Amino acid sequence: MAWQWFHRLGSPRWFYQKTSAWLPWLALASVVLLAVGTVWGLGFAPEDAKQGNSYRIIFIHVPAAFLALAGYYIMAISGAIGLIWKMKLSFAVMRAAAPIGAVLTFISLFTGAVWGKPTWGTYWVWDARITSMLILLFLYIGVMALSQAVSREQVADKACALLALVGTVNIPIIYKSVDWWFTLHQPATIRLTESSSIDPSMFYPLLTMIIGFYCMYAWILLTHTRTLLLRREIRTNWVQQELAGGK
Repeated sequence: MAWQWFHRLGSPRWFYQKTSAWLPWLALASVVLLAVGTVWGLGFAPEDAKQGNSYRIIFIHVPAAFLALAGYYIMAISGAIGLIWKMKLSFAVMRAAAPIGAVLTFISLFTGAVWGKPTWGTYWVWDARITSMLILLFLYIGVMALSQAVSREQVADKACALLALVGTVNIPIIYKSVDWWFTLHQPATIRLTESSSIDPSMFYPLLTMIIGFYCMYAWILLTHTRTLLLRREIRTNWVQQELAGGK
């Protein structure tokens, strides 16, 4: 009984029908939180004493970087579940997470470059943190390319899952790169085990943006996964019923 919810997750039909009610609330929460966080961060948060207004890019850069890393774990764990329990749903989640993570990683790198020019005097350096984030982007693109390169769906799922699992080695390197090497990138200002070094007047709008990004990520991931499930299960009765309006 305790594992009933887990086995239900293996059912694409149950997942599709269950998540239908979640999407409007996730979309609403995303819009509200991102709107509040953007206005708060850009319009009311104080100017930084050293960086001026250029620091405000963290309200996009930091949430995108957080989700780029967390999204990789979601992709890799989904791939592992697919390999171990042979769940079609988890493979769909893995594939759906890849392009979302790639976009978020690109946004993180791009906003970091925009911030780096006025702060470091250059758009790019082969810094440990930045380089490991670039590798993360290549890993996401690799999973996407592999899923398209292999024609047999099941073989492609397993190959993508293995690549995603191998790539998890890069995640702790990204996290600890600012501690292990001397880098231009500043150390983490938000820590789970210690007090944050960022002022509360900047922290709270940033936290609002991070939560908003998480809601948006969940909404996009669920929507993309549902689309993939319909495509994969197009010949099943439940998909035909859904496409016919649930009749």
